[in-house]
Amino acid sequence: MTTSSSERGISLGMPELPAPAYPDDVRARLETDAREIIARYPDSRSALLPLLHLVQAEEGHVTRTGMQFCADVLELTTAEVTAVATFYTMYRRKPSGDYQVGVCTNTLCAVMGGDAIFTELQEHLGVGNGETTDDGKVTLEHIECNAACDFAPVVMVNWEFFDNQTPATAKRLVDDLRAGRPVEPTRGAPLCTFKETARILAGFPDERPGAVEASGGAGPASLVGLRLARGEAAPARVVHPREGASQDRDGAPQDRGAHEPSPSEHLSSHDAPQDTSASDPAHPAGPTAEEGE
Repeated sequence: MTTSSSERGISLGMPELPAPAYPDDVRARLETDAREIIARYPDSRSALLPLLHLVQAEEGHVTRTGMQFCADVLELTTAEVTAVATFYTMYRRKPSGDYQVGVCTNTLCAVMGGDAIFTELQEHLGVGNGETTDDGKVTLEHIECNAACDFAPVVMVNWEFFDNQTPATAKRLVDDLRAGRPVEPTRGAPLCTFKETARILAGFPDERPGAVEASGGAGPASLVGLRLARGEAAPARVVHPREGASQDRDGAPQDRGAHEPSPSEHLSSHDAPQDTSASDPAHPAGPTAEEGE
């Protein structure tokens, strides 16, 4: 008895049907936006990256229809467009949530607790890496680096920063996102949906009142080195996390309680204390000491 190739689950390599076209009204609107984007560049091919963000803003991910649109307006082949769309991780290739929650699992964030955050979020949301919750609200993924090591461990939502996170604060963050409760990034503009973020990345202005002004700059931890170089910062202290004690400049111990961050230090509604959990809570870091002690 023989079985057919389809019964054995073998693909015969039949070519895909052409991508369906956008409805006429959608295509006309996208063509207007595309012309504005292309006009910014001396070579139209250079407009491919923002055009991919534009079509991602339409459907929430880069579809075959979107790639065909980019190829048509730039006079490229779909293979050329696909090569770019599959190279950059900011372009989604499948439907995703309103909020892209990225947990940094690179070295420093991982050591400071990023691995624990990512593991607990997977269990809490019931999804794996790159998967979306059933309500379509949150897509969870691990990210190699969010370029915010001085605020580790860091979580990003639609590319906005949520610094100094712990598993508890990260779970509260995703719960609030799913429930539609307002959340505020530690630094940067107020949150918007992933589609709205993609349109901004395509180069169109964020027209929400106060959003641009709120984008701000580097956080206080990022500027400590600059302040030290200018002589603006206080002398460094030796801190003993286990005893909650520190030393003055002459080495004499000072009895200090645990530091409670002030509102000016932590602006995020989902910010965590500075002493974030380590990857292995059973082996906390020992006290910091001066060289030669």
